[in-house]
Amino acid sequence: MIIVLKQEAKTEDVTRIEKTIEEKGLQVHVSKGENQTIMGLIGDTTKVDPESIEVDPAVEKVMHVSEPYKLANRAFHPEDSVIDVGGVKIGGGHLAVIAGPCSVESKEQVIEIAKAAKAAGANLLRGGAFKPRTSPYAFQGMGSAGLDILVAAKEATGLPIVSELMDAKYLDEFIEKVDLIQIGARNMQNFDLLKKVGKATKKPILLKRGLSATFQEWIMSAEYIMASGNPNVILCERGVRTFESYTRNTLDLQAVPVIKELTHLPIIIDPSHAGGKWWLVNPMAKAAVAAGCDGLMIEVHNNPEKALCDGPQSLKPAKFEQLMKELKPIADAVGKEI
Repeated sequence: MIIVLKQEAKTEDVTRIEKTIEEKGLQVHVSKGENQTIMGLIGDTTKVDPESIEVDPAVEKVMHVSEPYKLANRAFHPEDSVIDVGGVKIGGGHLAVIAGPCSVESKEQVIEIAKAAKAAGANLLRGGAFKPRTSPYAFQGMGSAGLDILVAAKEATGLPIVSELMDAKYLDEFIEKVDLIQIGARNMQNFDLLKKVGKATKKPILLKRGLSATFQEWIMSAEYIMASGNPNVILCERGVRTFESYTRNTLDLQAVPVIKELTHLPIIIDPSHAGGKWWLVNPMAKAAVAAGCDGLMIEVHNNPEKALCDGPQSLKPAKFEQLMKELKPIADAVGKEI
């Protein structure tokens, strides 16, 4: 249930109504926009008589929300959320570009790539210190040592760090060292991890869509984080599993308008993991920006042929630089600033 207040409603009106609702054992989420204030009721709304609220002179209308997700719902928060990641805005009119290697391999490698990515226009640095791999024999990442290398790259370039958290036992270390904590596709429905992340920190969380997840399942996973106390969630579409076997996954660009219709959360696109081929990254990145995404996550490697992880889908720095130049007019056309 949501309560839409009249434009002339004052702070004391919000406080009065909020107190009345909380006395009935419900939580109240207040969203203040430029022109309107909306109060979202979370809990057993059968305890609340809508008519008793509608008669309040500060209330314009009371509406029921049928979707199971509440905090992520655009009805609760009509304006787009803009989330700050180490000084970089994601959402609204901002276009974030996250670039870097799939996995951290050495200090020299990461710093070299970070400097090249920043020079080309990237504003965040990605790198996997802990890597979930299909094969137990594949490179699993450098672990904590990899995080320290990312910190060194941040010190050298100023780029905020994006890295994937796989296990809650490393959560404190990620809170200390990482600016945008990624929850990968395979952990999208690891509800225990989502709740722990939501309770432990207000740092922004990048939630990737599961390989076979519906939009509602994906949004509900975001709701777990938000309901646990962290409202700073960014969604990431990275391709879904279909019958097609030529590409690694199928990039679902419909996710951009759908997520923006259903939620207020920013959405970024990962064209690297979606296609699994470096030459698909350029056209899919352009298409994603044209569709109105809030950011891109692109794998960049200085020597893809010898990469320990996902070399075939990584762009060399020169290719990434060219892509950034080609993205600029598209971003301008859709009102996004890189």
